[in-house]
Amino acid sequence: MSQLRPAVILLLLLTLITGLLYPLLTTLLAQWWFPVQANGSLLQNAGKVQGSALIGQNFTAPDYFWGRPSATAATPYNPAASSGSNLAGSNPALDEAVKQRIAALRQANPQADAAVPVDLVTASGSGLDPQISPEAAYWQAPRVAAARKMPAEEVKRLIEENTFVPFPGFIGEPAVNVLKLNLALDAVQ
Repeated sequence: MSQLRPAVILLLLLTLITGLLYPLLTTLLAQWWFPVQANGSLLQNAGKVQGSALIGQNFTAPDYFWGRPSATAATPYNPAASSGSNLAGSNPALDEAVKQRIAALRQANPQADAAVPVDLVTASGSGLDPQISPEAAYWQAPRVAAARKMPAEEVKRLIEENTFVPFPGFIGEPAVNVLKLNLALDAVQ
C-alpha cells in the first residue's frame, strides 16, 4: 500500500505532462513557427480552399496537368485509404495496368514524345503524391497548351516557375506540385 500512492501520483503527473502539456506546447509552437504547414498546407484561390499541397488531386480534364495514378481504394487520392498498389514488379497485373495507362496517356497526348515518364504510369507508395517530375509536366505541356489555346512557351514558363528544386541539390529530386501548377494556369487565364 505504501507504493500505491507514489505510483498513482507519478501516473497522474506523467499523464498530465505527456497527455496535455507536451501536445499543447507542440501545437502552440507549430502554429507560431509553421502556421501554414500546421494547418494542412492548404492552397486557396479567390479565398476558397482548393486543396492541400500535400495530397494529390484527380485531374482528368485535358486543360489541366495530371498527377501520378492513385492506388487508394474507392476514390482516387483518398487520404483515409492511403496505400500503395501492393503489386510486385514481377506481377502481370501491374504490367497490364501500366500498359493501359500508357495507351490512355498516348491517346490523350498524341503530340507528346513516345516515351511516357514513369511517374505518370506508376502509383506512389502512399497513392497520394501531389508532385510529378518536371519531365512528366513537360511531357503533358503540349496537350495543356492546345486545350487552353495558350502558347506552349507560356505553359513551359509556368512549369519552370512551379518546379521545386531542393537545396542542396543532392537531397531529393526536382518536383512540380500539380495542384499549384494548375492553380497557376487558372490565374493566367
